[in-house]
Amino acid sequence: MSTLVCFALKEEAAPFHKVAARHPGVVTLIVGIGRANAEKSVRSFLGNAGAPPQLVLTCGFAGGLNPDLKIGDVIFEIGNRQLEIGNRLLTAGAKPVKFTCTDRIAITAMDKWKLCLDTGADAVEMESVAIHAVCAQKKIPCVTVRVISDTAHEDLPLDFNALAKADKSIDFGKLAWAIAKSPQKIPQLLAFGKKTKFAAERLAEVLGKIISA
Repeated sequence: MSTLVCFALKEEAAPFHKVAARHPGVVTLIVGIGRANAEKSVRSFLGNAGAPPQLVLTCGFAGGLNPDLKIGDVIFEIGNRQLEIGNRLLTAGAKPVKFTCTDRIAITAMDKWKLCLDTGADAVEMESVAIHAVCAQKKIPCVTVRVISDTAHEDLPLDFNALAKADKSIDFGKLAWAIAKSPQKIPQLLAFGKKTKFAAERLAEVLGKIISA
């Protein structure tokens, strides 16, 4: 194994599976939503791996905080030592940014604006800090590579925090009830699904370029 690629959700990883299948040294790991799930999953995986990966990528969706970022923009953050992969990411069209990692999904444009003011970050996600911490303990290089799935200007169609279980996964019963109560949200949910599918495909495209280089 040369590269471990982590995603919170199978939907984020789906387009990348075809890319990974062409590279025997690449392993995909679904870690779950949030820091606690990510830390537990990565620590367990690395503890049971015969040989550690040469590189860990923490990937998936990110919410835009910088208003210049668009749906499908692939963004990354690396330490100063991983210059080679930084150059590969730039060549592949990814943009260097500053991330912030939170415990809740930023639902509204106002949430995102406040996060931007408070942190100075360009984008928000929920797992990478924990994954970086585990990798630092084990002295494995780790890079965050994400894709914008919702911009700074837009609200999400539903409050997904209110629909989450204790483990932060979506409670589909609550989701169905929320849709039944607000059927006018269905077009927004369908549009959001198309955006996230496009974002996942764009991320897979860039990841394919950097692991092939």
